[in-house]
Amino acid sequence: MNKLILAMAMLLPFVVSTANAAPAKAPLCAACHGAEGKAMIPGYPHLAGQNEQYLISSLKAYKDKQRNGGQAAIMQAQAAALSDAEIAELAAYFSKM
Repeated sequence: MNKLILAMAMLLPFVVSTANAAPAKAPLCAACHGAEGKAMIPGYPHLAGQNEQYLISSLKAYKDKQRNGGQAAIMQAQAAALSDAEIAELAAYFSKM
């Protein structure tokens, strides 16, 4: 029993680190919105800490070309390349920052 507890305790850091791992498409977002989700370019929104459902609905609106203005053309092209699963992964990741 003690060996099982010890083995589980040794795996905990790995589980925690992979749970917070960046999705594969996160570097695309970082180019404009910052590596930590905090944009360094004026006019670009911070993604870190945003509401997860808001991020999902925003990306889907860009993907469906229902959201315009500002950098819409750039965001529409970026969002068009994302699957619904990737959108959900990115939203979850940035909302937890």
